[in-house]
Amino acid sequence: MFIDRAKIYIKAGDGGNGCIAFRREKYVPKGGPAGGDGGKGGDVIIEADENLDTLLDFHYKRHYYAERGEHGKGKNQKGKDGKDLIIKVPVGTLIFDAETGELLGDLTSHGQRIVIAKGGKGGRGNANFATSTRQTPYFAEKGEKGEERWLYLELKLLADIGLVGFPNAGKSSLLSKITNATPEIAPYPFTTKFPNLGVVDRGDFTFTVADIPGLIEGAHENKGMGDEFLRHIERTSVLVFVLDGSDLENPPQKAYEILQKELNLYSPKLLEKPRIMVINKIDLPETQERMKEIEEWLKSLNIPYIFISAKEGINIDKFLEMLEKYVKEKKKDIPAIDLEKEISNKELIKEVEVPLLEKNEENIWVLKDDKTEKMANKLDLYNPQAFAYFSNYIKRRGIIKLLNKYIVSDGDIVKIGDYMFIFDKKNNSLILKG
Repeated sequence: MFIDRAKIYIKAGDGGNGCIAFRREKYVPKGGPAGGDGGKGGDVIIEADENLDTLLDFHYKRHYYAERGEHGKGKNQKGKDGKDLIIKVPVGTLIFDAETGELLGDLTSHGQRIVIAKGGKGGRGNANFATSTRQTPYFAEKGEKGEERWLYLELKLLADIGLVGFPNAGKSSLLSKITNATPEIAPYPFTTKFPNLGVVDRGDFTFTVADIPGLIEGAHENKGMGDEFLRHIERTSVLVFVLDGSDLENPPQKAYEILQKELNLYSPKLLEKPRIMVINKIDLPETQERMKEIEEWLKSLNIPYIFISAKEGINIDKFLEMLEKYVKEKKKDIPAIDLEKEISNKELIKEVEVPLLEKNEENIWVLKDDKTEKMANKLDLYNPQAFAYFSNYIKRRGIIKLLNKYIVSDGDIVKIGDYMFIFDKKNNSLILKG
């Protein structure tokens, strides 16, 4: 079964918790802190694999989880990092954030990878918090949560040549003649129910050909097989219009006009691609009788053309020579999303972000500051030592100044991460709400 769209949920591994432990050594007060750090959670990575050609697997399994990091241990032992989860998809898969619609990646080559969800950092063990004034810290950090999101996957085949035409025009027969593909061929329309991809081997040069289900007038209104498979020729270098020279109801002139209209309604950019006209079924008398008329029409279009018989193999070699020459001249690299640039831009924006406060519907002040929120969530703030550490942290970060800047009143509730606090204006401090 050919499936070219899927929606999946992915979750990176959570970081392991830091450990609270102490050494047992002679002459060392209370043994000294020796809690190890937690391990990092595994990332979720999506990788393009040329051996896959459908997203069918994602219709049977929709949820994917990377391994979490191990918790830290005594004797300063760091927890083991979680294993990355590698999800393989066909080459030509686009990855979108299902909630925002943002394009996250465009995998256009075998082995290309993208980290789609980062694992959480491991929490620091209590050994990290020892100072000259805090020699026996009884607190450690919790591991960060791994990123999670719903993804929308869409496959767009990567081919050099795209075959378009009416049902029964002979596209599948032509594909089977010139490539290693084995599409279904039968003397009735709509035998092609999903795109087929084949490889033409010309010795020192190879190129790929995609055949999509036949179009009819009104395809944009979902008549026949509709036009949803046209996405698979959006990234081709050349379009080949396969027209049935023997069709009396839809002769090549009329068929070409209808096909152009349907392509334009789907995406006007498709008509900007270079094209080749192929008149098929030259072996039939109906085609031979109208060859002169058809050829005069083709000459007026000023588009490369050829008469062939896919069934009998007439002019197939000439057609392949034409394709090879044309592909070499017109083929262009498919632009991939510059993810490194996108990421660096986002990091640049993140650097200039400043902490913000805003009131929610419940009249609670909510702090919008990623670093402070993460710090709060990583600590057990009901532990007096951890709370004292956090209180010093928010003062150094300027959060208390921010509360005064926003004229937060004495006794107002302030939410930071998962915790609620009461603002003590007299002492310029936050009191943990129990």
